[in-house]
Order: sequence, then C-alpha cells, then structure tokens
Amino acid sequence: MFDVEAVPSCQNPPPRAVVLLAKSAFAAAPIREMRRLAERLQHQRGPREHVTFAFSEQGTPALRDVILSLRAGGFGEIVIVPLLIPLEPSFHLWLGRTLQRWLRDEPGEWPAIRISARPEEAPGLDDLIGSLIEGSLARPAVVRPEKAPPEASLVPAQKRRVLVCQGGPCNAAGADGIWGYLRNEQERRKLRIVGDGVMTAKSTCLGPCNLAPVLQVFPEGTYYGGVTEAGVDRIIDDHLLGGRVVADLAYEPTGRKQSLRG
Repeated sequence: MFDVEAVPSCQNPPPRAVVLLAKSAFAAAPIREMRRLAERLQHQRGPREHVTFAFSEQGTPALRDVILSLRAGGFGEIVIVPLLIPLEPSFHLWLGRTLQRWLRDEPGEWPAIRISARPEEAPGLDDLIGSLIEGSLARPAVVRPEKAPPEASLVPAQKRRVLVCQGGPCNAAGADGIWGYLRNEQERRKLRIVGDGVMTAKSTCLGPCNLAPVLQVFPEGTYYGGVTEAGVDRIIDDHLLGGRVVADLAYEPTGRKQSLRG
C-alpha cells in the first residue's frame, strides 16, 4: 500500500473511513451505482468503518471534497480503494503526490491516509470475473440494429477553450485531479453559458513539461503552469470570466527554457 505521511488525530483513533474511488461520472446513473456499492460494503464492514465513494476526475462527490470532509469528521484513518482495471502505474504516483499536496496546503492534524493495492492484485478477482461470465448467460444477446436515423449536432457557441495537458509529467504532477476539479467547477458555475462561454478538453502534451501541471486558455493561448485547485479558481474568476490573465501563474513564450516560479 502507498502510505501518505499524516499526523494521527489522537492516540486512540476513531473508526476508519473507506473511500471507493472511481474515475469519472457524467450522469446520475453511475453515481447511483457507486452509492449502492458503498451501501452494500457498509453493510458488510459494520459500524466501525464508514464507507463512502468519490471520483478522481469529473463527478460528484469529488475526491478532494470527500477527503476534507472525512478529515473534519475525526476519522483516525482513511483508506482509498481505486476501482479501476487496468490501473496505470502512474495513477498511484499522481494520487499519492496529490494527497501530499493537499496535506501540505491544509495545515493542522490529519488522519493516516493509505491507498490500496491495484484491483488486479486482489486474490478474489478471478472468482469475481468468473461469476460475471456465468451471469452473462441470463442476459439478452446483442442483436443487429435496424437502420439508424441520421444524427445532427449543434455547433457550440462558446468562445473560450481550456486545454488540460495529459502528458506523462503533467499526469504525474496531478493533472487528472486538476481536470476533474475544472470540470466540476464548469458544471457547478455554469461556465458554458456564462460570459463568453467555456468549453474544456483534455490534450496530449502541450509542451512545457517542467511547468506541470499545465493548462492553456484560448483564444489568447495563455499557458498556465504549476496549476492547483486554487489556481483553477483564480483562472476562472480572473481570466475566463474577467478577461484578465493571472500573471503569477502564466508563462509567456520567451524562446528560452523556463522553470516553475516559487
């Protein structure tokens, strides 16, 4: 297990919290499924553990919000269980670094936080897959569809675009978490229809890897480096809604290599 250094809240810790972690949810149905899964596990684990769920990217509740809530709840230990197969090796890396950044940015006492092993390392996984195969026999087979009707799409009216880099260095620096936070704020604050309107998208490598995590705002093409959740808030308020570049987070093309400031 990946341990994140933290300060125990007391010598006799209160019950443990378990967070079932999924990646994204764009609709209500998968959120309901995660809630039902957490409730089932809660029934199995008993009252000495509190079982909940979160999403590492887009989706509510976001992992950061859940972790901060559990910290305030006085739990002695938090175990994060990623429910992702396959689980990329970089996932544990960026998740660990992101948790360490949250610990650093939020002073005071913290419970111990641990990340479970990969799901494919669980000894009961073969039995689980076998039961899924057998259960498929009771489900209807896929049938050939009739001719599909023509589909149509609206051309987006939004004038602003935000690209979040998904290159290796950016992901290792927590870009997945920044992407999820941005998407959740886009939905919460209705950024698609406020002001000039904002669309967001993941991107392949944007170039300045040593400034990770990096995002770029158009139509100006402004690069932002070392972006955190607080930085996303400032970029939304000042740049996307106010039209003012956040100078201390922005990096202009100079023709020379640059390093993160501060």
